[in-house]
Amino acid sequence: MGKPVAPGEKYDCPMRKAVLMVLPMLLAGCGMVPPSESASESAPPVATVVSPTPSATPTPTPALVNTIPAATLAKATPTPTPTPSPSASALPLAGKVIVVDPGHNGKYKKSYNTKKVPAGNGKKKPCNSSGTATNDGWAEHAYTWTQSQALKKELEALGAKVVLTRQNDNGLGPCVNERAAVANKAKADLSISIHADGSYAKNARGYHIIISTTMDGGSKLEKASLALAEKIRTEMDKTDMPRSTYTGKGTAFSKRSDIGGLNLLKTTPGIMMEMGNMRNAKDVKLLKSASFRKAAAKALAQAAVKALQ
Repeated sequence: MGKPVAPGEKYDCPMRKAVLMVLPMLLAGCGMVPPSESASESAPPVATVVSPTPSATPTPTPALVNTIPAATLAKATPTPTPTPSPSASALPLAGKVIVVDPGHNGKYKKSYNTKKVPAGNGKKKPCNSSGTATNDGWAEHAYTWTQSQALKKELEALGAKVVLTRQNDNGLGPCVNERAAVANKAKADLSISIHADGSYAKNARGYHIIISTTMDGGSKLEKASLALAEKIRTEMDKTDMPRSTYTGKGTAFSKRSDIGGLNLLKTTPGIMMEMGNMRNAKDVKLLKSASFRKAAAKALAQAAVKALQ
């Protein structure tokens, strides 16, 4: 320990000197000037500002990216298979040729219609008749044309190729022998002739089917034509038109040998439809009804399907 310092006397302790020397340095490091030193004697030290080290911002984890090539995804993703529509070859009458004969002609000319033509069995008959009509003048040829168009539509929807014996309802012809020739030339699978009757018998109404008993194609073709008639009867019985009350004795069949359009068929099974009696008010109401004509067309078309299965 040093000797005591008298009042007013400086302390000459070496430790004190060392502290006094170091203190300004320490204070300078903190940006302060010791109060014992004049500001004019020592320029204030520049404070060193230490910027805080920014904390590292964490890099966000990137979202998972689909790195599968688009082409691969396209292959991997199943494409819904559309429901296939039935192809033409899958239709029940595909590849079949059916002749539809709208009975009679749109015009009548006596010199044309009355000329004699072959009718089979070595016989001849007039080219064509004018047909019948309703009591209010609706002609048979107009009905048969309309009904044939409905039948054509149904048959084509089932895949058949339909050949009409006449192309409109405002011309002459063809004669009955030429109608049979249309089917023979086309080598048709079936022939359906559309007519309507004109019986004046009391309460006579209903449909019937004419079948030839003397076809050029012989008994085999006659048998096939009868089979077609049976199928037509089954389907027509589902419509509102009853079986004939005045011919066929309830069978709806009329067997004849004088129908040239049937007699002259060589390889094509064929029948003639009398769709109803145009002199009966109840039958006329049906024949004029679009819904009946459509039902009748569907019946005939379904019979064709069954006949050709």
